Amino acid sequence: MLAQNQLKNLLHKPVFSNTDKLLLCLAVQNATAKTVSQVKEIASAAGLRVAAKWNISSLLSRSKGKAVRVPEGWELTTDGRSYVGSLVGPVALSPAPTVAASLRVHLPKIGNADVKAFVEEGIECFERRLYRSAVVLSWVGAVALLYDHVLANHLVAFNAVALQRDAKWKNAKTTDDLARMKEYDFIQVIEKLSIIGKSVKQELEKQLKLRNGCGHPNSLKIAENVVAAHLEILILNVFTKFA
Repeated sequence: MLAQNQLKNLLHKPVFSNTDKLLLCLAVQNATAKTVSQVKEIASAAGLRVAAKWNISSLLSRSKGKAVRVPEGWELTTDGRSYVGSLVGPVALSPAPTVAASLRVHLPKIGNADVKAFVEEGIECFERRLYRSAVVLSWVGAVALLYDHVLANHLVAFNAVALQRDAKWKNAKTTDDLARMKEYDFIQVIEKLSIIGKSVKQELEKQLKLRNGCGHPNSLKIAENVVAAHLEILILNVFTKFA
């Protein structure tokens, strides 16, 4: 519901009460239930270190039904979600912050600095509504993760299958070598090796078509929901699995 980078700006607005700020913290990362310690960590990461001294449960219990304690911690009620939406505006209710926040969760797990840079830039493009750029950069990051996975775990088998498909294929040793193969063909090879399944292959083929449409000057028009779906496919089937 609310992205971490949005929270940083909101928590330092003097118009919000301490309870309001805690409700905003609960709205981060899909508004899932959070322990008191997690709420303090979120606030601190956004620069509100003074929240570490607050009685979190006491403040939230006086939120007039906007937050409720559940076994997992504190979470927003339906009224609470609506209230947070009124605090931050319509952008908080759109899929952009939710998907971007989900993708940001996987950034620390990406060991390759170059890949991480592509993914982070793609997220920022999405948050700024630079949709074509978000599609291209997120795709590049996803393919780079798959390249790394092949190099680390399946290189000999990959080269064997690639040679079966193309008698002129020269054994790959680096990511640059893998990039010599067209991305469509690369997807076919990793499906043949059972690195991905048939259904995932078909979804990645669709996302590759979208990436190609966004990567060249043309009349294609896309908006937030299309890009959110593209990112969600990559999150669930590439970043979560291979990061």
